Amino acid sequence: MDKIFILSWFDKNTVRHLRLPFSFFLMPVFLFALSQSFSINWQTTVIAFVILHLFIFPSSNGYNSYQDRDETSIGGLKNPPKVSENLFYATLFLDGIGVLTGFLISASFSLFVLIFILMSRAYSYRNVRLKKYPVIGFLTVFIFQGAFVYLMASSAITTFSVTSYFTINNLICMSVASFFIGSIYPLTQIYQHEADKNDGVISISYKLGYVGTFIFSALLFSLASLFLFYYFNLKHQQIALWLFLIIMLPVIAKLSLWFNKVRRDTSHANFENTMTMNLLTSTCMNLYFVVLILNNHFTWF
Repeated sequence: MDKIFILSWFDKNTVRHLRLPFSFFLMPVFLFALSQSFSINWQTTVIAFVILHLFIFPSSNGYNSYQDRDETSIGGLKNPPKVSENLFYATLFLDGIGVLTGFLISASFSLFVLIFILMSRAYSYRNVRLKKYPVIGFLTVFIFQGAFVYLMASSAITTFSVTSYFTINNLICMSVASFFIGSIYPLTQIYQHEADKNDGVISISYKLGYVGTFIFSALLFSLASLFLFYYFNLKHQQIALWLFLIIMLPVIAKLSLWFNKVRRDTSHANFENTMTMNLLTSTCMNLYFVVLILNNHFTWF
């Protein structure tokens, strides 16, 4: 009976609000960490990937939906269904599974997962609601979906210790992860200005305006590229940067075209264009880091 009761939480609407495909957009940071690890424990790597992308990230999406109760388009859902208490219980269940299975990797990884969950809740929870503040909300995502996820992934992929982890190379990589996430995040808010404002949320994109959002995102993407250039120079792997620029050319071209359309007519800052941009960016970045993983860890490549 308990099993049936738990399964009843995962009704059709609940599963839709978990937005499992949206984890694809969050995958580049994990793949980046995997590509730059000197040694890989494949067993713990796979477990961590499943925990983050099938439990923790979908739970975060679901909890945000539970608090927001959006009736207009949200990331990954053009027409979100109504939420119920099932969604709340489903997110608690997924979080619990994530923290407990995290111990299969290490106590530190499980602790990192718990910290991520707490920050995710603080971001969405009505009585705290970090997301309603433009700068604080942005910094929460910038740090915890970027550098912190890189740290979490690295702690599972290879042997981790606080004293040996925070090297110049790892700090640069964590910064790159945050700059990349920071460059994408404001663009995901660009079609929600009025819906967010009506819900008491003043997003960083709303404060920047349509044109300012594109300029800000381009600036952070440029900073990420500069940090990446410096990092690969330290490692004498300049070819990796050129490969990045080549693979990301479609993203740069698409973003430029979208910016010109929005500059002329803000109606182009809509859900469909935002999701298309997210999908293209994530696909190119995931492809790039997969190529690096194959090059760095498989001698047959």
